Amino acid sequence: MSLPQLEAGTLSEEEGSGSVRSLVPSAGSGCCDGVGAGPPPNPDGTAAAANGSVAVPVVERETWTRQMDFIMSCVGFAVGLGNVWRFPYLCYKNGGGVFLIPYLLIVFIGGIPVFFLEIALGQFMKQGGVSAWNIAPLFKGLGLASMVIVFFCNTYYIMILVWGLYFLFHSFTNPLPWATCGHPWNTENCTLDFRRSCLNHTASSAPVSSSNLSRKVLRLSGGLDEPGAISYEMVLCLLATWIIVYFCMWKGVKSTGKVVYFTALFPYLVLVVMLAHGVTLPGALDGIVYYLKPDWSKLGEAQVWIDAGTQIFFSYAIGLGALTALGSYNRFHNNCYQDAFMLALINSGTKQGVDISKVAESGPGLAFIAYPKAVTLMPLAPLWAALFFFMLLILGLDSQFVGVEGLITGIMDMLPPKSVVGSLQREVVAAICCLICFLIDMSMVTEGGMYVFQLFDYYSASGITLLWQAFWECVVIAWVYGADRFMDDVARMIGYQPLPYMKWCWSYITPLVCVGVFFFHVVNYKPLTYNTVYTYPLWGELLGWALALSSMLCIPLTVLYKLLRCKGSLRERWQHLTTPVWGRHHLEYLAPESEAKLLPSTGTKSTLLFESVI
Repeated sequence: MSLPQLEAGTLSEEEGSGSVRSLVPSAGSGCCDGVGAGPPPNPDGTAAAANGSVAVPVVERETWTRQMDFIMSCVGFAVGLGNVWRFPYLCYKNGGGVFLIPYLLIVFIGGIPVFFLEIALGQFMKQGGVSAWNIAPLFKGLGLASMVIVFFCNTYYIMILVWGLYFLFHSFTNPLPWATCGHPWNTENCTLDFRRSCLNHTASSAPVSSSNLSRKVLRLSGGLDEPGAISYEMVLCLLATWIIVYFCMWKGVKSTGKVVYFTALFPYLVLVVMLAHGVTLPGALDGIVYYLKPDWSKLGEAQVWIDAGTQIFFSYAIGLGALTALGSYNRFHNNCYQDAFMLALINSGTKQGVDISKVAESGPGLAFIAYPKAVTLMPLAPLWAALFFFMLLILGLDSQFVGVEGLITGIMDMLPPKSVVGSLQREVVAAICCLICFLIDMSMVTEGGMYVFQLFDYYSASGITLLWQAFWECVVIAWVYGADRFMDDVARMIGYQPLPYMKWCWSYITPLVCVGVFFFHVVNYKPLTYNTVYTYPLWGELLGWALALSSMLCIPLTVLYKLLRCKGSLRERWQHLTTPVWGRHHLEYLAPESEAKLLPSTGTKSTLLFESVI
């Protein structure tokens, strides 16, 4: 059905996802956002307008084939490379086993409540990371901010998979390329004696390794202002990785739900095998004791608690909108409350205990220097190297394509339904997004690519942006929409009330934790450096802050834009813009008196409140 213009009495807006959203007709209202719900559907499944002249088919949103598909997708997304290289480093740095105390505490007062909030919001609203915030349209900037963050995250995160794929190709040789010296890419510090200390550190050489194949991969230039030549081997790996990602998620949750069974479970198999083999090696017990031996004095240091909070928000993938998108494909009465606790247990339980006291920093240095060096000491080194890098590739791959799935879902929900852009197939939109990310990634396969990668990693999806996002999510749900109201909504979905501690966390505890960690980050901000040697220039730092602020400013700027665009007193604007925009599925449990308030008076000429993308 064609809707060339918005006429009085038209109450439904067809969304890009194929579902129908009902909007409230309001007599002469000048507000820009639609609120409330329209009339109930006709017996034949179509949506009726006030004057009875418009009928739009009600199309159900796609759902997971099996609920386990959702569980596996969340496991694959939240359990990623941060569990392999970031948590072990933080645990060693912050007192060994004692680090688990602040970590587990913040899991229960910060990680689980926000994790559950995002999944439940998506399931309740049946929308992706952007449109789900129709629950409080004034704060739809939260959805836009999450889209910006996940776009940046998808752009740079895939480079880790590219390096892993490159190392995987080089693992099928005996001896391993990084097990010996004498290669063109070796520095004068190359040694087979790992006990020797590195005397000369430069920006282009990491601490002593056997051959440091990562130096050949990165081919570091002198700085951010020296991009250098493009590595065509890395371009081919980049292209291959994006093709894999595209065909894993191009058909939506039907294809994603099948792929994640392998990508989410295989890393656990490898981890168990490597753990079983590792504990049999000489000195394994000493290494585990050294790693986990608690240093109780660390509990008095603020940085330990800050690192615990940052790691939780990072590893739980909070604030990216992808969890909301995954939850939106659940059936309305799925027990997302139970799922949230189970997924949190799986995520926090997936950690590796390795002695990394000789590693200066976490991240790629651990995965592509320390681990490969350790593998060379094992019997059948090529086999273990191939297993490790294949696991690394799979571990990051499911996080990557689920992140892209969240981005695509948000975009499809925002596209104007009757425009040329809105008529694009999902496969085309996915291809365009992957292509744009691929072109940006070309800046990271140059000799200066590592500096660009670290700039994205440090600023665009950093602790500051995720904490800012989590803070506003809790505030909007608890204080704008209403914590008790949302708890009732969850009860309607799962059949019972969640524990009151969820409401207390959303309202008070979690926002306070986010604010505390956020301000500590700001007060203790240090200029970005690479390998503790190269300091980024001022313009590089400004570029990094631009990446961070591009998402953070979406929230206040959208609020300001909506308030200025709406008409009426400030109180009237607030009331209009904080009234939820319900979907058709919400009418099943709305009380008759509530529904009556949403319908137009008999004989009243009404005007559609059209909601723009903003």
